[in-house]
Amino acid sequence: MKQLLNQVFNMTKHLVRLILPLVMIILASSLLATPALATGVYDMPNLTPGSTWVVDKGEVISLFNEGKISSALEDLAKQTGNEVRIVTVRRLDYGETPESFTKSLFEKWFPTKEQRANQSILMIDTVTNGTAIISGDKVKSLMPEAIANSIASETLAEPLRNGNKYNQAFIDASDRLVAVLSGQPDPGPPQIAETVQVEGTFKKAEETENIKGNATAWVVGLLIAATVIPMATYYIYLVIQPSSDGQ
Repeated sequence: MKQLLNQVFNMTKHLVRLILPLVMIILASSLLATPALATGVYDMPNLTPGSTWVVDKGEVISLFNEGKISSALEDLAKQTGNEVRIVTVRRLDYGETPESFTKSLFEKWFPTKEQRANQSILMIDTVTNGTAIISGDKVKSLMPEAIANSIASETLAEPLRNGNKYNQAFIDASDRLVAVLSGQPDPGPPQIAETVQVEGTFKKAEETENIKGNATAWVVGLLIAATVIPMATYYIYLVIQPSSDGQ
């Protein structure tokens, strides 16, 4: 009996030595991975005038379509002087909203009122698919707030409600922006087909947080088990050992 308990105790110790480092790695990853993906204005690159039109931090636009959009926005700038930047991020810093982020980025890239006059930024957070758009004073005479909001909340957002079609969303949005800022008639938002499903297929922020919380709970449970099992085994060993010796 004593020999059997010694074997069980030694096996438990070896098992803990194998599991504990893995558990610690999982715990560290679950706690640190999400913040590392968060993007603040300080993470955004400085703007290169005349060459930077798309900043795809969310990595949702294909290289082909990024080139197509950049070419259209560059032509718009050359022909009208109105410039548009499209920005995607994967996740915003805690407490940040698409609106507050876009406003801060607008001020970072265009520090003075004169620099902002002919500028626009269209932005999306790909975790929540939240959108925002901000423009300078001179742009608003061509693109009133109602049209700007429609581009962000309808033209950009509608393809995302039907399968997260980011490439189509940004092609449609850039086409509408180019038309409006060139002085052409506004083509309007896309036609919305009636459908039973009204919610997008992407995970909401609350669901993401629940998943992270469940993962952390599992890791904590494994840590507790890795601590309690050896202690319980050793306690049984101490209790039974005297009886075994007496026999």
